[in-house]
Amino acid sequence: MNIKIRREKRILNLLHKKSWNFWAKEREKRALKIFHEAAIRVPAYKNFLKKNRINSEHIRTFKDFQKVPTTSKQNYLKHYPIESLPWDGTLKKPLVFTSTSGSTGKPFYFPRGHRLDWEYSILAEFFLKNSSYKSGGPVLVIIGFGMGVWIGGLITYQAFEIAGNRGYPISIITPGINKKEIFNALKNLSPHYKETIFIGYPPFLKDILDEAPDEGINLKKINFRVLSAAEAYTEKFREYIVKKGGIKNLYLDTLNIYGTADIGAMAWETPTAILIRRLAMKDPHVFQSIFSKINKTPTLAQYNPLFITFEEKDGEIILTGNNTIPLIRYAVGDHGGITTFSEIIEKLKKHKIDFYKEAKAAGIENHITQLPFVYVYERNDFSTTLYGLQIYSETIREVLIDEPLDRFLTGKFSMATKFNNKQDQYLEINLELRKNRLANKRLEKLVLSKIMSNLELKNSEFKELHQYLGDRALPRLIFWPAEHALHFKLGVKQKWVKK
Repeated sequence: MNIKIRREKRILNLLHKKSWNFWAKEREKRALKIFHEAAIRVPAYKNFLKKNRINSEHIRTFKDFQKVPTTSKQNYLKHYPIESLPWDGTLKKPLVFTSTSGSTGKPFYFPRGHRLDWEYSILAEFFLKNSSYKSGGPVLVIIGFGMGVWIGGLITYQAFEIAGNRGYPISIITPGINKKEIFNALKNLSPHYKETIFIGYPPFLKDILDEAPDEGINLKKINFRVLSAAEAYTEKFREYIVKKGGIKNLYLDTLNIYGTADIGAMAWETPTAILIRRLAMKDPHVFQSIFSKINKTPTLAQYNPLFITFEEKDGEIILTGNNTIPLIRYAVGDHGGITTFSEIIEKLKKHKIDFYKEAKAAGIENHITQLPFVYVYERNDFSTTLYGLQIYSETIREVLIDEPLDRFLTGKFSMATKFNNKQDQYLEINLELRKNRLANKRLEKLVLSKIMSNLELKNSEFKELHQYLGDRALPRLIFWPAEHALHFKLGVKQKWVKK
């Protein structure tokens, strides 16, 4: 076994064997190390510290580090010439550029070298090893992320290729968002493999699962597993994809990544994280104890402090990590918080929940990881306002995957706050019909009824608003044919909210 493979095996062993306090120390130590290196070697960051009157030599402890001003796209990345942002102030090195989606403004182009691909490969290997099927391979990996300038497709391909080169019998095909080629692979290649992993954005993944039977594909026969990224989803959605895909074990065979173009695959769902979130969702008191009093379901993920450090400042996620452009105390634009394994276990105990007993009942007692946690709520562009109150896309999304609506709708929609001729506000919801389905008054009435019921159940302010406004609080529904370019263009992330 060569030195590189030994290093990667060691990291994977650490993930399962080291306790939470080991990771707490690494989190602080690694963040300080990258800060001091960037203060010397990165021209833009050196200037940023000077402008903010920070002497890096005085930053000796993690407590000192937390007083260093935060960076962001606006005050740092877009403020300096791109060539001053990388290590040693040069682009003269092998690089791959990927772009942000531009959903919150003008796209920014992030360069990366091999490091982020390699870090993601540890995650890929983690998922490959955790398969409930224990088939030993071969495994077919179908990458259904867009393969353009966005980070998802290329970095995922490279990460799984690196993991495969460490001895895993995997084959990779990269159809991207081409449904025809995905179904061809599922029909013609998957039967020759002992497992198939499909990787894609959650709404696109749902499309594939919903349309597979129409293509004559029985996913239950191919030991189907899924990996997704780019947005949060509920446990109800997880149960939906498990049922539709004939997935054997939802803890081991599903995984959602918390990632970004800024610095790759930052954190991921582990069996430990999935179980904790599911326990929290069963009891509002447990949920509030772990995540605070909010109406949204966060993504709960664990991260590797050898690669990245997370902090929370005023409800916003701050990260420090290494890339071609190192990011120090960087505000990525997400809301949420951080916690440790120990803190969560204690909170569960206070509510008479024995985590280890629950893990054994779920069959994941050998998959427990004590890595630190980051929990992330949807960004502001996943909600809109109506008469001053927040309407979250999640509340609508979880309704549309229920029977019988899932027989008529894909689950994708786009909502916006609009004004009528009297300048009264109303909520418009554009919904995507499944292929060969038509809307009618009966369907419209059913969809509206279910959306209103869930809005009133999950949002007490909306319930009061409805009582006050009457029918004026009712959303206006518009049904569109599948993959209509205005709201449901294939190949781009679904915009749940348009502003």
